[in-house]
Amino acid sequence: MRHLLSILDLTVEEIDSMISTAQDILDHPERYREACRDKILATLFFEPSTRTRLSFESAMLGLGGRVLGFSDASSSSTRKGESVADTISVVSGYADIIAMRHPKEGAPLVASQHTRVPVINAGDGGHHHPTQTLTDLLTIRRETGRFEDLTIGLCGDLKFGRTVHSLIEAMSRYRGVRFVLISPRELALPPLMVEELAEQGIPCTQCQSLEEQMGALDILYMTRIQRERFSSEEEYQRLKDSYILTPDKLAGAKEGMMILHPLPRVNEIDPRVDDDPRAAYFRQAYYGRYIRMALILHLLGQAEGTAVTPDKGRPRYPQNQLPGAVCGNPHCITTIEQGLEQRFLRDGKTGEYRCLYCESKAE
Repeated sequence: MRHLLSILDLTVEEIDSMISTAQDILDHPERYREACRDKILATLFFEPSTRTRLSFESAMLGLGGRVLGFSDASSSSTRKGESVADTISVVSGYADIIAMRHPKEGAPLVASQHTRVPVINAGDGGHHHPTQTLTDLLTIRRETGRFEDLTIGLCGDLKFGRTVHSLIEAMSRYRGVRFVLISPRELALPPLMVEELAEQGIPCTQCQSLEEQMGALDILYMTRIQRERFSSEEEYQRLKDSYILTPDKLAGAKEGMMILHPLPRVNEIDPRVDDDPRAAYFRQAYYGRYIRMALILHLLGQAEGTAVTPDKGRPRYPQNQLPGAVCGNPHCITTIEQGLEQRFLRDGKTGEYRCLYCESKAE
């Protein structure tokens, strides 16, 4: 049994295989209409979603399967205080595969420890969003034809932006990729990720000006400033309009540059940009259905020529208990999950201990 909790759970070869499957579904949808007949997808969305939830449901229906679940934590037993572990233990007896979104980081890992069926992380707090990354990768392949030798600008909320974190992890594996990180200082990419890029020798530029880097970019990945991640409304109001992409700001961009956005947008992309042929974000959302169809097939072992292989991802189970230590992340699943012990993994390079669930430093 395989789960998808982080994009790093997939090898480059597995990603390429899924992209090939998705492209075949796009070209020949009739071949797949009964591929998941009698299979059930449970969509457990403890946090609001439109595109991700509906694309998962559309994907399973397009494969001939069925769907059950909820779109709001208030309509689940979570409202009564039920733990993630208990919810998953029950629901995994009703479905063949689960797609789960949760505001607490590490919740899908907890789910994977209490399930009878594959679990897909559909977003956990500001941590990971691997299926959005698969969507991004399919879009990049369809639109540019390659993953190598690309300069990728990531603009907006790079601190809490789980889509940004997952995309960086994925694209870091390809040759000749360079990142330009554009954000206010308060929303910069977490230092740990910047350090990892440096250790891998991947070129990375951090700046606050979008315009000064525009001409160098092959891909511009815009993100919204996420109100729901801020503990202070005042800080959100101060930063919410940091970057607004307008037609004028695209004047210096390459003719073939591609504009991506995981959506929803608020005001960070002027609607007038939608008519620019470089604006690929609605095509990006369209491709999301097909890569999720491919993912479901692969995790269920239904994709032609593939089999479920052992999980090659990062460690899933506790390596250390540190008496007296706690995870310092207020968004970690350990802050709310009943009976969940603090567990930590030791970083072999730095010697630091990090939370098993959200990867924050132990305190």
